[in-house]
Amino acid sequence: MPVSIDSGFVDHMVANVALQFLERVDRSPRTEAFRYPVTEGQAERWVSVTWAEAGEHVSRLAAGLLALGVQPEQRVGIASGTRYEWILADLAVMCAAAATTTVYPSTNAEDTSYILGDSECRIVFAEDDEQIAKLKDHKSELPHLAKVVTFDGTTDGDWVIGLSDLEALGDTYLAEHDGVIRETAEKIRPDQLATLIYTSGTTGRPKGVRLQHRSWVYEGSAIEAQDILSESDLEFRWLPMAHSFGKVLMSTQMACGFACAIDGRVDKIVDNLGVVRPTFMGAAPRIFEKAHSRIVTMQAAEGGAKEVVFKRAFKVGIAYEQARRDGRSPGVLLSAQRALFDKLVFAKIRERFGGRVRFFISGAAALNQDIAEWFNAAGILILEGYGMTESSAGSFVNHPDDYRMGSVGQVFPGSEVKLGDGDEIMIKGPGVMEGYHNLPEETATSLTPDGWLRTGDKGELDADGFLRITGRIKELFKTSGGKYIAPPAIESKFKAICPYASQFVVFGDERNFVVALVTLDPDALGGWAAENGVSGSYSEIVASDACEKMVQGYVEELNRHLNRWETIKKWKLLDHDLSVESGELTPSMKVKRNVVEANYRTLIDSFYS
Repeated sequence: MPVSIDSGFVDHMVANVALQFLERVDRSPRTEAFRYPVTEGQAERWVSVTWAEAGEHVSRLAAGLLALGVQPEQRVGIASGTRYEWILADLAVMCAAAATTTVYPSTNAEDTSYILGDSECRIVFAEDDEQIAKLKDHKSELPHLAKVVTFDGTTDGDWVIGLSDLEALGDTYLAEHDGVIRETAEKIRPDQLATLIYTSGTTGRPKGVRLQHRSWVYEGSAIEAQDILSESDLEFRWLPMAHSFGKVLMSTQMACGFACAIDGRVDKIVDNLGVVRPTFMGAAPRIFEKAHSRIVTMQAAEGGAKEVVFKRAFKVGIAYEQARRDGRSPGVLLSAQRALFDKLVFAKIRERFGGRVRFFISGAAALNQDIAEWFNAAGILILEGYGMTESSAGSFVNHPDDYRMGSVGQVFPGSEVKLGDGDEIMIKGPGVMEGYHNLPEETATSLTPDGWLRTGDKGELDADGFLRITGRIKELFKTSGGKYIAPPAIESKFKAICPYASQFVVFGDERNFVVALVTLDPDALGGWAAENGVSGSYSEIVASDACEKMVQGYVEELNRHLNRWETIKKWKLLDHDLSVESGELTPSMKVKRNVVEANYRTLIDSFYS
């Protein structure tokens, strides 16, 4: 039976993303909307922008697109990393009634050409010369591409123009068409195409997911209705805006009115958190895994009494939080110990993240429960959510005042969930896609005639409607002994146990036992090597006997927590980490299992020789 949370807000939502933005500008003109870093010489400072200032920039750019002849629902690509200009470009596309096609900056030239060609992009915002080169090299394959607008790249005064050039076109157009942006926005239908996001996918060629204006408006309105965030919050956003998770945060910002500090440089996340001091942030689990690993390994390096205190603190903190979640009183002794360790240990950890975080939101992949509980013990709440690009990313989320560890929360108000055949999670609601672009057969496979989205994920719903993800139907495999294995569950357990792990990829379909390929985090590994007297490159370190012994210890510890048929019988350390550039990870850091399996077929087969 479908589970839903009733809400009347859906019938009163604004019609489209353009009006959602313009109404926020009208409501909060002098309030901070965005801040972003600029480099001046050797120094870096953050520039603040109000909603009114952002509105002016967006209006000029949108008018520039109209001046170039962009028509309703025509596609405009954005090939760029996360930055303030990405936000401006996307909002300009929305206000011009066109539709954004997102492209990760790490996407290779061939796939970039495919995405922009399949979506028939008329204009593309390209971040720099690297992105422009991809377009020039495949220009003959992009017959619809009339103009490239670059943020930082080299212009040619013709095919490639700068952002300021587009604004100048917009100024002229606005002078001749007074009120055109508002008029254009008011004509956009809720069911009009807003975004084409090509799923990087762990298998097959990317598919363009068609998402309508009402889907994005709904996402922000659904979170606003839950009273999780307000104008007083400050978000730090580094997530790829090409990913649907980033787009959800953008819609939520317009609905709730909080300010957002934007910097897509992943290597600057920790430093930025200390400077920005946000109240919340969205992230993929890999970020939390790396932060956990770094803190644990740094403390282990100090050793002695400090390490003893550190471990004792988390033992107490986890017990204290477990008692609270169970509705039990932690007791006087446990509460006193928790208060002491909060001053000695936990407060220092929170300060690493700016000291003001109310919660983090984890999405895009499964978060290991042990890591979530570790952060929670330190007073840092991670609210796990769930969704797909096909459901506009957000379909479930835990609430700060009502959460269940290990679950992804309850379904968004205004949507429904049910379990289909094989406990497949099925979702219905305003966030669900229109379908796949130019792929009617794939659309019919994923969407039922009455509008339910088949997610391909297995789940469990408790009596209160909290959802737990139990596996990916396509990733489940069966050993030759007839036992079903859920690789992601085993893989996340290893990464929670081993602070040096980067990837742990499990195989064993139709085999008589389970094996794994292992990679280590280069940053964490460097510290371990220095402490253990091992030197050399990454490949030399992982080939050392000491490193092999270290990993073997963690594999043995993992096996103690697994059923007999799940245990890892053989494994191998790879001489490099998996990466987006190698094609073995998606841009959202998910392993492309089929690519890894194909790349290491000989090695995997050798485990069974």
